[in-house]
Amino acid sequence: MGEANRQGSAVPLLCTVGALLALLVPVEPTRAPDCGGILTPLGLSYLAEISKPHAEVALRRDLMAQRASDLFLGSMDPSSRSRISSVKVVDLKLSLIPEAGLRMGIKAELRIAPLHAVPMPVRVSIQADLHVDMGPDGNLQLLTSACRPTVQAPSTREAESKSFRSLLDKEVNVDKLCLDVSKLLLLPNEQLMSLTGDLPPLCQLQYLPLAAPVFSKQGIALSLQTIFQVAGAAVPVPVSPVPFNMPELGSTSTSHLILAMSKHFYTSLYFTLERAGAFNMTIPSMLTTATLAQKITQVGSLYHEDLPIMLSAALRSSPRVVLEEGRAALKLFLTVHIGAGSPDFQSFLSVNADVTTGLQLSVSDTRMMISTAVIEDAELSLAASNVGLVPAALLEELFLAPVCQQVPAWMDDVLREGVHLPHLSRFTYTNVSVVIHKDYVLVPCNLKLHSTMA
Repeated sequence: MGEANRQGSAVPLLCTVGALLALLVPVEPTRAPDCGGILTPLGLSYLAEISKPHAEVALRRDLMAQRASDLFLGSMDPSSRSRISSVKVVDLKLSLIPEAGLRMGIKAELRIAPLHAVPMPVRVSIQADLHVDMGPDGNLQLLTSACRPTVQAPSTREAESKSFRSLLDKEVNVDKLCLDVSKLLLLPNEQLMSLTGDLPPLCQLQYLPLAAPVFSKQGIALSLQTIFQVAGAAVPVPVSPVPFNMPELGSTSTSHLILAMSKHFYTSLYFTLERAGAFNMTIPSMLTTATLAQKITQVGSLYHEDLPIMLSAALRSSPRVVLEEGRAALKLFLTVHIGAGSPDFQSFLSVNADVTTGLQLSVSDTRMMISTAVIEDAELSLAASNVGLVPAALLEELFLAPVCQQVPAWMDDVLREGVHLPHLSRFTYTNVSVVIHKDYVLVPCNLKLHSTMA
């Protein structure tokens, strides 16, 4: 298969998606979801597990930090300094409260040293209820609706003394711990609200939440609308005739996260690429004007020298994505102009080419890779001619092979970098499978924190 050559500098590419909940552009007037995701109870447990080191660092910073007076006045008075010698988070759990939010439970062990004494263990427990609200500006906010802290010291004579209780109250300010308990999770509000990645200059996609997440036994479900932009301007994609709803999970999932992408999402993606000119292609041919004149005699009267034949193709109507059980396909409706001359290309024949190619979907890191499979169907018909009537059989004999070879190669080149799926920064997807259903695609996967951020 030869490599297609772009016209001019063409599209450098093209449509890498931002990150989950990137809220940097206004929502389009038509607010309808085209994709979404469900964070399962297993995914929630994973987030709790990886948040333990973060929570420990945050608690240690808050509980063991020097007081402001020490920092500014250089106080050397031992009584003014923290006597907490260690902080260890022994447990952090997140559980679902259907139709409400989350419950977070944290257990931490501290060691507090009274004057001239061995450090004594103290256990701090925090139970907090969290919920997610959507503000008037469209931002999602993780908020604390209730917080119940407790501090327990071992039952000893020294621990029950007034001096130790006073020290304990002074060193462990439980009310302060509840002021911003959500910061003990790995993903604070600023990360939840707006996550963006590097985007090429021409085309970008951004995912916008349409409402606060729905909490159920299945997990945390979030519906998203994709905003498509070309050169910074929003593309008004066609409205889907069928509203997209997150599919119900048939049984308990063994994945952390299940993404769902509707057929409308893929159709809008190709529509945006079309508007960006990504599918305007120049296709080389092995034919020359002399060899073509042997089949179409009137070509010889147009050219007095032997010139290479070139095919210039563009979409005459928008691509259409087909999703069926276990199968994805793309229907392309092209007009191919056939001519010669460089740089002054002159067309003498135009052909309509309707091509159906299979699509292969896979996931790499947080990107969906979309590549063409075999050509499932291709049909050529005469659109316009300056060289007389050309039978359909002859059109296929002369031009079907280069179209079937070069169009898939061009499509693969356009999407070679893949399309970023909704994702949280610093996370990648593992144990991924792609399941194609009628009118939507499911992507069950596990989450993995980048090792550099663990």
